[in-house]
Amino acid sequence: STGSGGSDGATMDTFVRDTGPTPADVAAERSLREDVRRLVKTLSPREQAVIRLRFGLDDGSSPRSIPEISRKFGVDEGRVRKIESSALLKLRQPNRSSVVECYVSDQ
Repeated sequence: STGSGGSDGATMDTFVRDTGPTPADVAAERSLREDVRRLVKTLSPREQAVIRLRFGLDDGSSPRSIPEISRKFGVDEGRVRKIESSALLKLRQPNRSSVVECYVSDQ
């Protein structure tokens, strides 16, 4: 018998079920992170820093607010917004964004 031995009809699968990400999911996430890292590296150093901080792209870091980034670089918030806006426009350019298009679903 492959059951648990109980009389309720439960099987071993009921108790031992892997609910974590599949190896394919882990590999896809790793590939996405690497492709995003390469995409961000096409920006200027200041744009890279703002985007990495703003979206928490460095391993283990949380996204930062505009005021936090402003204080870190010693510039006003308007300047940080302008840098972020310029960087996002560049990242949306088809010659750059094609690297990560395969990760976006049309659904």
